[in-house]
Formats: sequence, C-alpha cells, structure tokens
Amino acid sequence: MQSQKVQKIDLNTDYPCPCRRRGRLVPIALTEAFGCNRCQQIFVVEESGYVIEQLSTSYPYKRTWRWTGHQWNIAHPSLRENYLPLLLALVFVLPIVCLPVALRSPTSPGSVLLWLLVMGSAAMLPVLILCIAYRR
Repeated sequence: MQSQKVQKIDLNTDYPCPCRRRGRLVPIALTEAFGCNRCQQIFVVEESGYVIEQLSTSYPYKRTWRWTGHQWNIAHPSLRENYLPLLLALVFVLPIVCLPVALRSPTSPGSVLLWLLVMGSAAMLPVLILCIAYRR
C-alpha cells in the first residue's frame, strides 16, 4: 500500500498534473510555480512548499492539492478560513430565530424550556451546515 503522508514539493522536479491524467507539471524558471504541458494551467507552490494552488481558474474557491509521493490529494480549506462567515451567520441567524420566542413572556416553565430548545438549535445550525458541506 502506498504512503499517504504529505511530502514537500520539489521545485526542480516534474509531477503529474492534478487536473488531467496525461499532463505533466514542469517547473517554471525563476518562480515557485509549475505549468502543465497539456492543459496550460499554472500552479503556485504555497504553505511552505507542501501545497500547490491552481491559478486563473473559474471556480469560486481556490483549488489546492497536496503531494503524497505518488498522487495529488485535494487539500480542503481549514476552519480558520471559514471562521468569519460562520461567525456572521451565528450573529445574524441566532437573534432572528430566537426573537419571536424572546418576545413571549417567560412566566411559565414550558416557555423557558422552549426558549432553551430554540437557542440550542440555533447554535447548532452552523455546525450542521459545516458537517453537510464537508461530508465526503
């Protein structure tokens, strides 16, 4: 079985293209980039030499890969990159969902329980969205 350990990308070596099976990534002189001899895509080396990123792409998100020594594996963005949208969703969704419950008078024990249930559900919504988005 082949190793899945990520290896540092050597700027003087050619690699198979992660987009096409028959293309080869060849180093571009005087840069930290590679070009594919088939699909004409340019890839830049990032993250201390462990990740390549595809440039000039029509995708809304960066496409990045890590080299394992035998093949390219897609590098998924970390939670740090998605922290701001997650925080904004939590800040705006939580009050909108909980406002109708908060306007009720919390005099009975049933309404307090309902309030806690809605708050807990609203707090779990971003976690559920992340789980669905990264389920592969």
